[in-house]
Amino acid sequence: MKKSLVLAMAMALGVTASAYAANPFSDVPAGHWAYDSVAKLAAAGVVDGYADGAFDGDKLMTRYEMAQIVAKAMAKGANVDKLAAEFADELDTLGVRVAKLEKGADAVKITGEVRYHYAEHDGDVKNGNEDKMRSRIWFTGAVNDDWTYTGMIEHNNDLDDDAATEDVKFQRAYLDGKLGGLKVRAGRYNLQLGQKAVNDHRFDGVQATYGKDVKLMVGAGKQTAKSYDHVVYSELSGKVGVIDLMAGYYDFQDASEWSEKAVVKENQDNFEVDLENGTFKPIDTEVVDGAQKDKKIWAVGAAMPVAKNLKLSAIYLDGDMKGAVEDKGFQASLAYKGAKASVPGSWGLEAFWYDLGDATYVDHTMNAPEGDFLKLGGFEGYSVQAAYTLAKNIVAKVEWYDLEAQDNSGKENETLWGQVVFTF
Repeated sequence: MKKSLVLAMAMALGVTASAYAANPFSDVPAGHWAYDSVAKLAAAGVVDGYADGAFDGDKLMTRYEMAQIVAKAMAKGANVDKLAAEFADELDTLGVRVAKLEKGADAVKITGEVRYHYAEHDGDVKNGNEDKMRSRIWFTGAVNDDWTYTGMIEHNNDLDDDAATEDVKFQRAYLDGKLGGLKVRAGRYNLQLGQKAVNDHRFDGVQATYGKDVKLMVGAGKQTAKSYDHVVYSELSGKVGVIDLMAGYYDFQDASEWSEKAVVKENQDNFEVDLENGTFKPIDTEVVDGAQKDKKIWAVGAAMPVAKNLKLSAIYLDGDMKGAVEDKGFQASLAYKGAKASVPGSWGLEAFWYDLGDATYVDHTMNAPEGDFLKLGGFEGYSVQAAYTLAKNIVAKVEWYDLEAQDNSGKENETLWGQVVFTF
């Protein structure tokens, strides 16, 4: 593609500059047919020359060079919908969201994901295999310039079940918008708290976020997976140099899964004899466990690059729960590179260390049976994970977990998890 053709297209972009300096390119002198247009585009920051100060208008250019021109024109507010559509892949690689194109698209955008996974659980907490297929269809529509709606339908098929158990559920339904300086989300959305160590599951509620460099996020509602009916959460995050910092407070109340009668322990050393009935009657009792296990969790975390393509993350948790076996928690991870669905051949490795007491998390993000460890005081151990992009929008991943309960029961579990995810 010649730059003379690019110039002709760029002239149609509508990029203007009320005042601009003289043309900076040595090979586009005054009087040249393209002088005014080149000067205008250069002043607007849409086109750049080469190191020798030349524009080289007859030189062939790559699609990436053209994509850079389109991206700069977009940043200046130019109407480049057709060009953005043509160079969408290159713009995506450059990290540019084609907002103008999205706004000009259909009122409702449909995307999806199909995941097949196979898992083997071996241990005291969970045994057996999983062989499942999960499909998700996402719907996104614009309400107006400030508000959008997102919905998601999920289908699960248990392939290793003779009865072919399957279900279809409406798993997401929420609005995103702006109220003054606040970003607001309301409805049923996925809630990730404390680097996904505290919670990573769907949530019914409302959330508000304020700030740019330093962000404050607050929300309230109901955690649907663990049946906490009253949840309030807040997180403060920001960046100091290359270090991302966060602090959070989470209050989970009214967990119906723990709503059982209080366990009463009889004091066998203090009793009286019932002569009439010939029995022994304890005089006093001790309440061992409450009817509910509400949780209040505090968290501080950080993430930073430690070398090229290598990132270290860590979080410390302090929980308050009646009858907890362990109220402290720590998690660290080290990630190298990463598999990008849009880049075939890209890959990544990640390793985790866990030491999480039962008072410090509600619904962890892992694919091991972390929920089964809740009644065993939490868990400690490690996992290693590897991901590879087989082809565009097809990513394979393998995860290995080795975990142990924290209640001194000695119960352990090992999990091998493999999956392939197709996105469209």
